[in-house]
Amino acid sequence: MMFRFSSLMLGAALLTLPPVEHVLAEGADSGDAALIERGRYLVRIAGCNDCHTPGYAQSGGQVPEPLWLTGDQLGWHGAWGTTYPTNLRLYMQGISVDEWLQQARTRQLRPPMPWFALRDMTEEDLRAIYSLVRHLGPAGEPVPAYVPPEQEPVGPLVRFPLGSQ
Repeated sequence: MMFRFSSLMLGAALLTLPPVEHVLAEGADSGDAALIERGRYLVRIAGCNDCHTPGYAQSGGQVPEPLWLTGDQLGWHGAWGTTYPTNLRLYMQGISVDEWLQQARTRQLRPPMPWFALRDMTEEDLRAIYSLVRHLGPAGEPVPAYVPPEQEPVGPLVRFPLGSQ
């Protein structure tokens, strides 16, 4: 009889717990599940995954979330040299939200990164993206370093016509 009562109490207690996703979201730096969900939405619609998640564009967005924003080995080559999509999961671990906000507002990155899209986002949107990335946690490997225009990169590339900026 005691076992049955304890099992019923445990079952009732489990029913009152928030869903696992909510608990995970609360453990993130922002502590705000709604902010993380907003970040998830923005990363999808703003095209962040298109470059910063390997295979995302080619698969029509069918890459599992645990692989999102881990950077890519695909280089983008043009008159500026060769750039690689940063592993945001590793990068964001080393900066504060205030540093992220400052960088998003002031840095002018090399093509094809649409740095002006970050500049034009609201502070709340930038905080949401930061919260999602921090929530996802570190994953993946660093991407190749920038290659100046006078050097020939190695590996897969998207080549822009000469003279394009």
